[in-house]
Amino acid sequence: MDWNATLYEQRHSFVWKRGEDLIELLSPEPGERILDVGCGTGRLAAQIAATGAHVTGLDLSAAMLEQARLACPRGEFMEGDLLEFRPAEPFDGIFSNAALHWIKPPERAAERQFAALKPGGRLVAELGGTGNVASLVRAANESLTEMGFVREPGEMPWYFPSIGEYALVLERAGFEVVYAILFDRLTPLEGGENGLRDWLEVFGAPLARGGEEWKASLFNRMAEKLKPQLFDQTSGEWRVDYRRLRIAARRPV
Repeated sequence: MDWNATLYEQRHSFVWKRGEDLIELLSPEPGERILDVGCGTGRLAAQIAATGAHVTGLDLSAAMLEQARLACPRGEFMEGDLLEFRPAEPFDGIFSNAALHWIKPPERAAERQFAALKPGGRLVAELGGTGNVASLVRAANESLTEMGFVREPGEMPWYFPSIGEYALVLERAGFEVVYAILFDRLTPLEGGENGLRDWLEVFGAPLARGGEEWKASLFNRMAEKLKPQLFDQTSGEWRVDYRRLRIAARRPV
């Protein structure tokens, strides 16, 4: 998919701001080589680089990487697919925030990350967990059905695993899982009345397979279904039912 990096930066800063404390779990040290998988606009890569670590950001979006190079001049950024990634040298650590639920199959993603780490290297990641944006998924399925387009559950663009499911994926790739937590994070969206539409423009684009008119119809249907439960009349903002899976693992020595 083509990412709207400008809209992402203007309306969705919560994605990286809510991931800042994930860096504490990674605990990067000066001189370490850290790979940021799905680095987006590079805001968290810049914070990792500020610790003295050497950061390499990997992302499929050229637009996102253009922003990342501005946000983190000290980092190295590569346009590429994790599923095909083979670094010249292994990394001390891998960091990923809000990216791995886009990368399928997860088994292949885990294998490539394991291969990219030194023995003893660590992986710290946060992604959407089971039940993430459940209201939006339900509204999308209902709206698509009403429009004559039926998706099977596995056809949704995201992968939202449980702790047990994802721990098993990592363990089968060779990792030792050392920490995992699944938690609710009701997330206010920026942009007032337009907040949900902006969210869908950035993150819901894979749901829409038709032209702009078809996409507008889909998003309007979804908003009508979701407004009674997700729009707060008092604050004038949309609040999305995020659930996050935060996990840490290591490649055994």
